This record gives sequence, structure tokens and C-alpha cells, in this order.
Amino acid sequence: MRVTLRPVEAEPLNDYYPGAKLGLPQDGPGSVAGWGRRLLALVIDWALSMLAVAAFTGQEVWSGQGVSQWAPLAVFAVETWLFTSLLGGSAGQLVTRVVVRRTSGAPLGPTRALLRTLLICLVIPPLVFNRDQQGLHDLAVDSVALRR
Repeated sequence: MRVTLRPVEAEPLNDYYPGAKLGLPQDGPGSVAGWGRRLLALVIDWALSMLAVAAFTGQEVWSGQGVSQWAPLAVFAVETWLFTSLLGGSAGQLVTRVVVRRTSGAPLGPTRALLRTLLICLVIPPLVFNRDQQGLHDLAVDSVALRR
């Protein structure tokens, strides 16, 4: 059996930027949100979740014992799901000016926002991503995190 290999036309790396394949601008509003903004948004969301749980359970949340060890994750999940489906991003994302949209530009909606949030809570999906900075959680629901 004879196999003929043909060269594949690939985009030059120096012309590529995150979001180019999706037709997004390179920078400014509507471009892919950078990792710094996303990480800061996550820290803000987690801090808000911890503070919300601490308001009800007291100091127990800081030791991570009893029911309060899982409560911040539950609060984080509910907050992220509700805010993303209603406002286009979690509280931290709103502060850091990040919006989550479908790749078509449409809002995520409650079902896609819930699936995306559950995958984020599993931790691993956001750590595996493509050149457009879409993690597995984004690819699963056809979404992308953009700058506002």
C-alpha cells in the first residue's frame, strides 16, 4: 500500500493570537480574556464564597471541618451558575470585566451555565485548554470568556 503525504496548510504562529480561529479581535472588548483576569475572578469568587459561609457558620469555615468544608464549593457553584446564566459571568468576572458567551455571541443560558459550572468545580477541565484559551468546560458548552 502506498501512502502519499501532502503538506497541511497551517496558520503561521506569529500571526496567531487567542480567538483568531473564532473571529474575535486580538485585544480590547470582545477579545479573549487573559489568564490574569480569569484567575483574579476565581480568587474573588472563592473569597466571596468563603465569606458567605463564614457569615452562617462562623470560624468553622476557616478550619475546613464538618459540613463547612464543602459549603464554600456549594456556594461558589450556585453563585457562579446563577450569575453566569443571568448576567453573563460570576461576581468575580463582573468585577474583572469578563463575560462568558457562546462562540456565536449569544448568552449561555441556565442549562449550559450549569454544566460549565459543574465542570469548573471538578477543577481539571479548566486546566486543559486549546490555543483559543477555551478549557474543556468551555468546549463542552461551546463558550468562550471574553473581555467586556
